[in-house]
Amino acid sequence: MILGMTPLTFAHVVLSLIGIVSGLVVAIGLLQSERRDGWTAIFLLSTLATSVTGFFFFSLTPFLPSHVVGILSLIALAFAVPAFYVFDLTGAWRWIYVTCAMIALYFNTFVLVVQLFRKIPALHALAPTESEPPFAIVQGIVLVAFVILTIAAVRALHPRASLPA
Repeated sequence: MILGMTPLTFAHVVLSLIGIVSGLVVAIGLLQSERRDGWTAIFLLSTLATSVTGFFFFSLTPFLPSHVVGILSLIALAFAVPAFYVFDLTGAWRWIYVTCAMIALYFNTFVLVVQLFRKIPALHALAPTESEPPFAIVQGIVLVAFVILTIAAVRALHPRASLPA
């Protein structure tokens, strides 16, 4: 046990946090019309690994809403990865990449908020069943922030403009 977690849970949490932090670095780059290829690789790989490792918990628990989030994240990544690595953000693949990458980052962040409300006693006291207004308000703010971020990133990213001539 590591910090009271099984090795699988610990790895899943670490991958998730790496995905969120690297995803935020990628998002900032998108807003600055920068590709940040290294950070993107870390983000996409760790987010993919987070979603995949989440399914290893299926043998321990029944099918949960978190599994649906994992499936949706994998679908988003199934478009983001080729948009970035195969189609090089050309044409419509630019906005497909940005949208799908930000959706995957949003899902990781959504789960982070759920876990914070479950694990932090003060937050848990505010929303013990995760159906109370404080939980909904926080998740609503996160959703609106990601919608705004995604729209701004789609408008800002022009990868050819950031490449040397």
